[in-house]
Amino acid sequence: MRVNRMLLSTALVVVALVVQVSVLARLHLPGAVPDLLLLTVLGLAMVYGHVGGALVGFGAGLLADLAPPADHAAGRYALVLCVTGYFAGLIKPETGQVKSATGPMATVVAAAIGSTLLYAGVGALVGDTAARHVGLPGLLFTAALYDLLLAPFVVPGVMALARRAENDPLADTSAVQSTDISSGWLSSGTGLRVGDRGGLTGLKNRAARARVAKAGRIKGVKRL
Repeated sequence: MRVNRMLLSTALVVVALVVQVSVLARLHLPGAVPDLLLLTVLGLAMVYGHVGGALVGFGAGLLADLAPPADHAAGRYALVLCVTGYFAGLIKPETGQVKSATGPMATVVAAAIGSTLLYAGVGALVGDTAARHVGLPGLLFTAALYDLLLAPFVVPGVMALARRAENDPLADTSAVQSTDISSGWLSSGTGLRVGDRGGLTGLKNRAARARVAKAGRIKGVKRL
């Protein structure tokens, strides 16, 4: 991954995790907890693609597994977000611009339901049956509802920041200024415009006449 991607992803993931643990988890909403970390991974994956989404998801999930007050096996949420980020990155638009909100919203609902099912499935494999006691249908419904309500305030902003870091407008401006300066230097030094064939032909003719005149003076040829 590029350095700017790593820095931006790390900053967004850390902020999302802190807000989720310190604010959203303390709201004591019925059912699931709004997953701000999942929405951040989705926003980055829809800009970086499936490989970048998988890497960001794995790092974000591993950080969530190790951050207190984690009460599950390390690597469990890393697997969930890695898979989620990979599949979310598959719907990355080729132009980099999302024309409609239908696709991202559908992705949020599918990711909320899929990640909850995968998390519960991995928990069942390691002996964690907490989802059975809470009620899996209620968790699925509330997870999809909370994430869908929170997504318009998170996903577009994350995608905009990721695109801004990818485009690097300062570098583009510098390149344009460098091109303008070099073109201006060429035109002022020769008195020609780039691509001006007529002016170039005239310059060649003047140079040829100068060489002939110089040769005549050297050889002592008297010119009429």
